[in-house]
Amino acid sequence: MRIYGVVGWKNAGKTGLMERLVAEITGRGFSVSTVKHAHHRFDVDHAGKDSYRHREAGAREVLLASGARWALMHELRDEEEPPLEALLAKLSPVDLVLVEGYKRDSHPKVEAHRAETGNPLIAPNDATVRAIASDVPLDSDRVVFDLNDTVAIADFVLDEVGLKNV
Repeated sequence: MRIYGVVGWKNAGKTGLMERLVAEITGRGFSVSTVKHAHHRFDVDHAGKDSYRHREAGAREVLLASGARWALMHELRDEEEPPLEALLAKLSPVDLVLVEGYKRDSHPKVEAHRAETGNPLIAPNDATVRAIASDVPLDSDRVVFDLNDTVAIADFVLDEVGLKNV
């Protein structure tokens, strides 16, 4: 499976870049799935809904299905968070998986950077960051793209994973 990541500090533009990359790459005819790491507890259903009630009652997994989609929720309870590789193994085959977060994992990544956040770049200390998408010009030993140049960033990612000329 081809994997490429988008990393950056909070409010760096990761989610917007992910959204634009998914639209651009799928628009070119490639199938794309995404994995998003959350550093906090989250819910995909809401109090009072049947699926929520099933989970709260103690179900380990709850599968929701309709004519439009299905979703599987797995409660970790006292288990450790699974590594990225284990989560990727649960996905159906696609041309490319874009991963938001998981900055400490070993897959190649592009770093989203907004100067206004005041955060340092991740790239200088992480060889897996192959490029930077920034809202300001940067002097770096990595390729630097304008954060909003989705076409150029998509070209770079597709070339990196061997899909550009497919």
